[in-house]
Amino acid sequence: MASITGSSTADINAPLDRVWKLVEDVEKAPAWQGGLKDVEALQRDADGRAVLVESASDAKVRTVRSTIRFSYDGPTRLSWRQEKGELKSVDGSWVLEDLGNGRTRATYSLEVDLGRMLGMVIRGPLVDALRSMLVGARAGELKRELEDA
Repeated sequence: MASITGSSTADINAPLDRVWKLVEDVEKAPAWQGGLKDVEALQRDADGRAVLVESASDAKVRTVRSTIRFSYDGPTRLSWRQEKGELKSVDGSWVLEDLGNGRTRATYSLEVDLGRMLGMVIRGPLVDALRSMLVGARAGELKRELEDA
């Protein structure tokens, strides 16, 4: 089966609480995360945060839809898992570490099993391109969004 796994890390010139505020607002993620087309909240927690969302992502050959459940362990961890969708499985997380002096280390991790059908279409160099877009770029995108603001 084709899979996309990996992580990316960036040291960000922004305090932990500011980084967490952006990371936990999953509905705004399409504005700064490449390839993420749409996020629509289906359920919210007592704090009003989206805990179950319908998402649409650009998988290069087509748009892939998933229903994703988020778990908030702020201000240092946001994790998610696909509950249903076109992919066999999706698990991911943001882990934030306070470096002191108004700096934060952010690590994005993702494990995607494309499944049999998409795995037959998305292979070789296309898997590498998707990994670069969906994993490799994420921490840098977060850094740019916070430091350029």
